[in-house]
Formats: sequence, structure tokens, C-alpha cells
Amino acid sequence: MTIKTAKLSDPAVRAFVTAVNAHDRDGFLHLLAPDATMADDGADRDLADWIDREIFSSNGHMDVENETDKGRSLVARYRNDAWGEMRTRWTFTVEDDGRISRFETGQA
Repeated sequence: MTIKTAKLSDPAVRAFVTAVNAHDRDGFLHLLAPDATMADDGADRDLADWIDREIFSSNGHMDVENETDKGRSLVARYRNDAWGEMRTRWTFTVEDDGRISRFETGQA
């Protein structure tokens, strides 16, 4: 069962998932703090390179199955043209201004 994106609890996370699924790179980048960082499977990655490769050039898409931590932790089925579909976990650090300063993902 999936949670409709519009029903996700945290506004920044909801906007993140919306931008990913709409392939809206500019909208996605607007959500991030200027010094935002990310990690994939526990290793820090170059943010610009990762989002281009794993989301925008490969048609990334998230179907959220579960949320915890007031909407800042997700379990989602993530798919893209490079890897197919896998069950993933996502955690977000959202600053007081509503921008995402860090996100971490990996297989769930």
C-alpha cells in the first residue's frame, strides 16, 4: 500500500517527493539548503552528481509505503531506469527555514 504524496506529513519532504516524481530538477534544487549533503547506503556522495544520475537522468520515481519521525523518515519503493525498482529508506534533516540540509537513502 502506498501513501499519496499529498498526504505526506512534512511539507519539505512532501515537496521533495513531488519534485522527484515530476522530474522537476529546478523545484528539487530550490528545496535544498545551499550547503545540503546526502548519503547513499551509508557513504556520502556528491549531491549534484548523484541527483543527476540517480533521479533526473534516469527517471527516478518514489512510491512511499510508510512514514515515521513526523514524516521525515520514509520507506519507499524507488525505481529508475538504471537500477529498476527496490525498497528504500529515506531520512531527511529539515532546517527551520523549511529547506532540506541533508538526506540519506539506501536499501531498506
